[in-house]
Amino acid sequence: MLLCDIGNTSYHFLDGELSFKKSVASFNPLKMKEKIYYISVNKKVNSELAGLVNWINLAAYIDMSHYYDTMGIDRIVACEMVKNGVIIDAGSAITVDVVKNGHFEGGFIYPGVVAMQKSYENISPALAYSFNFDLALDIMPKNSQDAISYGYLKTLYSEVMSHKMPIILTGGDAKLFKKIFKDAKVDEELIFKGMKKIIQKADIC
Repeated sequence: MLLCDIGNTSYHFLDGELSFKKSVASFNPLKMKEKIYYISVNKKVNSELAGLVNWINLAAYIDMSHYYDTMGIDRIVACEMVKNGVIIDAGSAITVDVVKNGHFEGGFIYPGVVAMQKSYENISPALAYSFNFDLALDIMPKNSQDAISYGYLKTLYSEVMSHKMPIILTGGDAKLFKKIFKDAKVDEELIFKGMKKIIQKADIC
């Protein structure tokens, strides 16, 4: 079974145990002849794939009434995989979604690490620090690097922990945020697992 999670810059494939990426800018989906089950947040790619019968959009097999209209399909698929928990997808943006008893309760979007570091640097070159993920969030900072790190991380930490639910981390920076959410489970293939669950439920394989 060949799966593909399409973002703004890359096609992320999973072929059995093999995971690989292709650039949206250079990859030609017409070259793929096998059946591919996909999700995509890229509107341009969506229009290109619409006429290809071997590319099967899994969004058509999800009950979207449980979610809001502009919610990213990657977030929806992750939520479909979780019965109870807070899902943190730590990528270029950080999305946080709460699922209780299999129902999506809501979520929010937070700047990713690179975006937030740039925002501090844009305020002043004196704030051009990388974030300290080894920071103790129960102690007020006494230096500039820890001060911006605390401002960024403590806000996210406090909101997530307030739900008092299991935490699932996924996305490129998942292991980095594991330093903050020490009891969280890291699942780098959460979205692919959600895609498999949708395929099985819809019986379309």
